[in-house]
Amino acid sequence: MTHPEASHRGANISFGEALRCWVRIALLSFGGPAGQIAMMHRILVEEKRWVSENRFLHALNYCMLLPGPEAQQLAIYIGWLLHRTAGGLAAGTLFVLPGFLSILALSILYAGYRELRFVDALFYGLAPAVMAIVLEAVIRIGRRALKNAVMLALAAAAFVAIFFFGVPFPVIILVAAATGFAGSRLRPDKFVVIRMHQADAGSQSGEQVFLSDQLVAHTAPTLRRAVKVAAISLLLWFAPIAILAATQGRDNVFVQQGLFFSKAATVTFGGAYAVLAYVAQQAVDVYGWLEPGEMLTGLGMAETTPGPLIQVVQFVGFMGGYRAAEAGALGMAPMTAGILASVLVTWVTFVPCFLWIFLGAPYIERLRGNQALTGALSAVTAAVVGVILNLAVWFALHTVFETVEETEVWGVRILAPHWQTIDVTALLLAAGAFVAIFRLGWEMMPTLGASVALGFAWRILGTH
Repeated sequence: MTHPEASHRGANISFGEALRCWVRIALLSFGGPAGQIAMMHRILVEEKRWVSENRFLHALNYCMLLPGPEAQQLAIYIGWLLHRTAGGLAAGTLFVLPGFLSILALSILYAGYRELRFVDALFYGLAPAVMAIVLEAVIRIGRRALKNAVMLALAAAAFVAIFFFGVPFPVIILVAAATGFAGSRLRPDKFVVIRMHQADAGSQSGEQVFLSDQLVAHTAPTLRRAVKVAAISLLLWFAPIAILAATQGRDNVFVQQGLFFSKAATVTFGGAYAVLAYVAQQAVDVYGWLEPGEMLTGLGMAETTPGPLIQVVQFVGFMGGYRAAEAGALGMAPMTAGILASVLVTWVTFVPCFLWIFLGAPYIERLRGNQALTGALSAVTAAVVGVILNLAVWFALHTVFETVEETEVWGVRILAPHWQTIDVTALLLAAGAFVAIFRLGWEMMPTLGASVALGFAWRILGTH
């Protein structure tokens, strides 16, 4: 039932006022999803009182079940609640825009001017510090997900599958989800370990905020609306890829990136770190868009700019387009190709986020508290710990050693570093970052800043 004051109070939250608020949130969206969600809670629930604690956490619970960046999807969801589709589009787009512009500028600097000593020195210290941050993510998510031996076994199996046997990340996610779905019915005590966020008993009442637990007319689900949303969203998502394929051919780098990152966008359960190993290995080993150590550089860019961490894929796309044009495969300037690739990759990564919210949000009441879905999420999150551990090991090898040889013995993949190519300075910077995070309790930004400063000083003043 619609709250009797909902429409009256809606007039008090103008679209312009909401737009200014979403700009503010976008510019403050540093610190990964946990920090971004906490910041939105402080502004939207505590300061603005636009949504109640219950309504905010109810939306967050749904976003946690989706692939993609949950913080951005939460912004889309609340924007949609407040101002329909226009509100969701504004909130979600603004959440991504500052990070997109920042990473685009850094990508141009990296690709076009990396040979300059100053620029090389600026980026040198990023990768070692990011290694420590990725390991911290393994521990943080592991504490939340690995509550018993079953979850620990799932994490170990995921690590072995992807690191030693090269099992594709989407397959690991699907198997983990199916295992958790079935396990939640057989042994819910072992598989339903991820507890959804719950509101405190003293959360705000509906009289204090614009939207509490009441239903709003425009959120009612209908088949006609669902078909319309799905048709428009899928057309927007795949039309650019189809046009490029028809005009440039399937082997064109833009088409390859559009298809690859569309697939990646549908399997990013468990946060950006989970899919980055998959993206990095494919970008380096299969497509040749990146050199082995460059994924850490891109990740460092995403860590130090506002917006979702998954925005790192923009750097991957930029470098892929830039290098394809450099090789003469596109008939355009490398910088132009890089910028176009950035736009395309960002488009196919984030358009699905709007689809999941606009299509699924009206049905969230049917999903709330669903034990089978929670079991699937628990198993996926446990598997993600193993996948991120693989990412940490892969990054460490390619950062500390200049040459890492991949061999296969009896179907088992072995990564063997060439010890004579060890980068002692990178190793020391990584060790310093580990100490800063795990012993001194430094936050991410000071750790990255110190590592970049030390790396810069070494490159400029040292012997290299």
